[in-house]
Amino acid sequence: MDLRIFTEPQQGATYDDLLRVAQKAEETGFDAFFRSDHFLSMGGVSGLPGPTDSWVTLGAIARETSRIRLGTLVTAATFRHPSLLAISVAQVDQMSGGRVEFGFGSGWYEAEHQAYGFDLPPLKERFDRYEEQLAIITGLWETPEGETFSFSGKHFQLVDAPGLPKPAQRPRPPVIIGGGGKKRTPALAARYADEFNVAFRDPEGAVAQLELVDAAARAAGRDPKEITRSIAQTVAIGATDAEVARRAATISRDVDQLKRDGLAGTPAEVLDKIGVLREQAGISRIYLQVLDLSDLGHLELIAAEVMSKLD
Repeated sequence: MDLRIFTEPQQGATYDDLLRVAQKAEETGFDAFFRSDHFLSMGGVSGLPGPTDSWVTLGAIARETSRIRLGTLVTAATFRHPSLLAISVAQVDQMSGGRVEFGFGSGWYEAEHQAYGFDLPPLKERFDRYEEQLAIITGLWETPEGETFSFSGKHFQLVDAPGLPKPAQRPRPPVIIGGGGKKRTPALAARYADEFNVAFRDPEGAVAQLELVDAAARAAGRDPKEITRSIAQTVAIGATDAEVARRAATISRDVDQLKRDGLAGTPAEVLDKIGVLREQAGISRIYLQVLDLSDLGHLELIAAEVMSKLD
C-alpha cells in the first residue's frame, strides 16, 4: 500500500509552506507529494496569501527533493492549452529526474473560472475538449525524437509539432484519471490511464466506479490490472481521541463524519479502514488529504504508526 501526501494550497499556503510539507513527506518515507490545481479557495476561507501555480510549484520542489514522486490531483484541462501543458509537465519531469505523475481532469469549479476569466464550457463540450487534450498531451510525449506530431480535432489543431521537450520518463509520465462519470470517464481511463482515482468515496462507492473502469478496460482490450486503483481521503489521525478531535477541529471537520467518509481516528482505527479499502475495493494507493500544512507532527505520526505497519 502506497501512502501519498495530498495538499490543497488554494485554501491558504505559500510556496515555503508546501516545500516544508514535501520535504517532511520525503524525510518520513511517504511515496509522493501531490497538490491540487485550483486558483480560488473553497468553503468560505480567505485563501491568504493567495494561490500558487501547480506546475511552477512542483518544478521548484523538484529541485529541493531527490526521491519523492510529484504530481497533481488533478490539473484542470480548462486552465491551459494542451501543448503548453505538455511542455511544462515534460520540463518538470526532466527537472525532477523522472519523478512526475500527471493527474488530469476536465475542470469543474465554476467560481474560480468566473473569478479569473477561464472558460468553463458545458459538460459535453468540456469532455470533448478534455478527450482531445489527452490525445494531444500523450501524443506529443510519445512521438519519437526526430518525428513530428499533428492533430486535427474539433477544438484543437496541431501541425508538425516536434513534440519537444521529451519527459525524462519514456514514453511518458504516468497518467492519473478520476471522477464519477459512468461512461466517458471510464472509457478515457481505459484508453489513457495508468491509475484511476476514486476521490473521497466510501468502499461501496469506490467498488461501483472501479467496476465501470474495469469493464471499459476489458472492452478496449486492456487488462484492468494494468490500471492502479487509488483513493483520496481526508485525514485526522491522533495517538489519542483527544488528539484526533483537536486535528479535526483545526480543519473544521466533525470527527464522526471523518471516520465515516475519510481516514480519522487512532492509528489502529485507520489501519482497519485501510484494510477495508484494500480488501473490498482493491485499493493499493491512498492520497492523504492533509489540510493543516503547519502540523508536520501529523505526518510524523502517520509515518511511524500507520505507514510502517503496512505492506
